[in-house]
Formats: sequence, structure tokens, C-alpha cells
Amino acid sequence: MAGLPGHARIYLVGGAVRDALLGQPPGDRDFVVVGATAEQMLGAGYTQVGRDFPVFLHPQTGEEYALARTERKSGRGYTGFAVHADPSVTLEEDLRRRDFTINAIAQADDGSLVDPFGGAEDIRNRVLRHVSEAFVEDPLRVLRAARFMARFAPLGLTMAPETLALMRTIADSGELATLAPERVWQELAKALRSAAPSAFLRTLRDAHALPAVLPEVDALYGVPQRADYHPEIDTGTHVEMVCDMAARLAPGDELIGYGALCHDLGKALTPAAELPRHVMHEQRGVAVANAMSERLKAPSEHRELAALCSREHLLVHRIAELKPATIHDLIARCDGFRKPVRIDQLATVCEADARGRQGHRDTPFPQATMLRHLFAAAQSVRGDAITASGLKGPDFGAALRKARIAAIAQARSQPAIEP
Repeated sequence: MAGLPGHARIYLVGGAVRDALLGQPPGDRDFVVVGATAEQMLGAGYTQVGRDFPVFLHPQTGEEYALARTERKSGRGYTGFAVHADPSVTLEEDLRRRDFTINAIAQADDGSLVDPFGGAEDIRNRVLRHVSEAFVEDPLRVLRAARFMARFAPLGLTMAPETLALMRTIADSGELATLAPERVWQELAKALRSAAPSAFLRTLRDAHALPAVLPEVDALYGVPQRADYHPEIDTGTHVEMVCDMAARLAPGDELIGYGALCHDLGKALTPAAELPRHVMHEQRGVAVANAMSERLKAPSEHRELAALCSREHLLVHRIAELKPATIHDLIARCDGFRKPVRIDQLATVCEADARGRQGHRDTPFPQATMLRHLFAAAQSVRGDAITASGLKGPDFGAALRKARIAAIAQARSQPAIEP
């Protein structure tokens, strides 16, 4: 590279190498630079962006180039590290600080791999394994491991038993409490965008970490449901299935995934004497979903969808029985007339709920089509004629509601068309 000393070497590292070996579509590329200083990088035209350690942007491509570095634990949590970066740090030393062997592979310009920790073999064997015992120094790695399982479990990835043991050590140490809510949310959102969010939940639970990370979800495991509606019985298992179905219906959509994750949180509050029935769980769940969203600092649209999915999902399941006025008011409570996408999102989450049950993976859910059909009819009502009649204020609102209810009633007599 022009401007860098002749002995400096640049390697492609991390996810780009891993995903190529896994046969996955390429994502962002990251590079490590061995044998150079920050001053030499700046002199070659790179722009420094890292404050905690020297990361630079390439002057033409904008891709990230980091100086090889080592890290030493210097405090609690995932930020308590002392970083050392200078030309004496070797490539192997830089790779050693990484979390998993599958992420500790470098590729030289000629395509050859530098793989001191057997990451390529672990990829062939589909094993997620830690690089070194230093794994326990960073509690965020527990969530990263679970998130990688959510992404790669469909490819057959399994957790190395010794890595799971270290994850339990981290969980039992209490260091998960040091994780900033924003970092927890980032890992959760990535997991919900993955193909198998259930693997994220199961991995955290196997690592004894779910109570610290998502206590509201952890509380669902062991809570029974009626077997005639839920052959899987366990509520935690049901939520896993619903999250996976949401990922199937809306791939990569963490908003739908979060609604699916939160829709049944109220079942953990059902009095033991009422089990396995869950009367009023949808109303009870709103406060739980709100509390979880607040703790995680979830974005407002996620918070709002989670709450309305908890509150309304049983009504959507029963939409064929509802009066037109009840359907209108459901739409209005969801703010659907101002934010139409919410109705589609609610319909999708409810379909995931219905099909996220043992034996129902491919069962049709006509309620989703009906909700969209009736909503479209209500949306088609224009306020112009009402305005022309001179009605204003509350009288206008009452007349618009009446017209929309009439449109819903008329649409119910017409068959909804499957998308």
C-alpha cells in the first residue's frame, strides 16, 4: 500500500473470511495492518475514526483498516480493557484476542489463510469455539455467541461444550449486569433479524444467561398452556417457535421479531390456580412488554408494536366473530389510520403466533387476510363528503367512524382475496 513501510502487511480478517468459508453472501470487509504506526496510516491518506484503538478508513474504498493490537483486562465489564497497538504486535497476537476461532482467520493478498487456532476446521465441522481462556474477560461475548447461533444454527452450527462452560462462568459471575442496555439491544436486534432467533434464546438459557439478559422471557419457560391449543405446552417453547415463524414470514425484520417475542409475556403472570388457562394475559402483558422495552432502551416503534401485539393479538385470532365496530376500534387503538403499516405488522405477528405451534407450521391463517381486507375497506372511506356536509370537530369524528364501520360491515360480505 502506497505510503506504508515495505514490511507492513495487510490482511482481510473476521466476518468476511468466515462467511466466504461458510458459503454465505459477502458483507462488510475489515482489514488488519501489521507493522505500521498510526502516523504512517495518516500519512498514507487514511482517516482515523477509532478513539479506543486505532481504526482507519481507506481513502478510496472507505473500508476499515485497524492496526494489529492486543488487549488486556483492566476492569469489570466489556469496556474494561487496556489496548496496545504498535508495529511489534504480530498477526497471531491480534487474532488471539478475538472471540471465536471462526472469527480468528486472516487472509493474505494471495488468498492464503493464516489460521493459528483452527477456525477453518471448526467451520467445516460447524462448531462455535472460543479462541482462548481470555474469552471470559468480556461478558458481551455471551450475547455474541447466542447471536451467532441464531444466524448460523440453520447451517448446522453447534456450540462447543467447553465454550458453553465458559459462558456459564461469565453468567454466574454477575458480569452480565455490566452490559449497557444499548449493547444488549444491538445483539438482540441482530438475533431477531436472523433465521433462527430461537437459537439465541436457547443458547442464553443453556448458558444460564437468560435471567440476566431477558428475565421477562425467561419467566415463560415452564409455564404450561392448554394442550388443545398449544400441543408444545411450554410457553417458552411457544415463544421460540413464534419468533422463528416471524423470521420466516418477515425475514430480516427485527420489528416483527420483537413483536413476536413480546406478544405472550403476560402468561408469566397468570395465577397458578388458573393454569393452564391464561385469562387476561394479553392485558397483563402490556405492562411487562413496556417494562422490558424501557430497560432495553428499545426504539419507540418497537415499544409501541410490542405493546399492541400483546394487547390485541387474541382479538385478531377471533376477528371472524367480532362486530364491525369492534374491528374499527381495534384499528383505531393501533393508530392504524395514521400509521397503516401497523395493521400489516400486527397481522404478521398474529400469523406467526398461530403458526408457531407444534403441528401448525403450515396451517393457513385466514384471519390475517381478513384483517388486511377489512382495514383496506375502512381506509377507503374519505372525509371529503363529511366535510362538505358541514360537520366539524367531534361530530365529524363520529360521522367518519360510522362510515368506516359501515365500510367494514359491507366488506365482510365480500370474500377477502388471499395475497
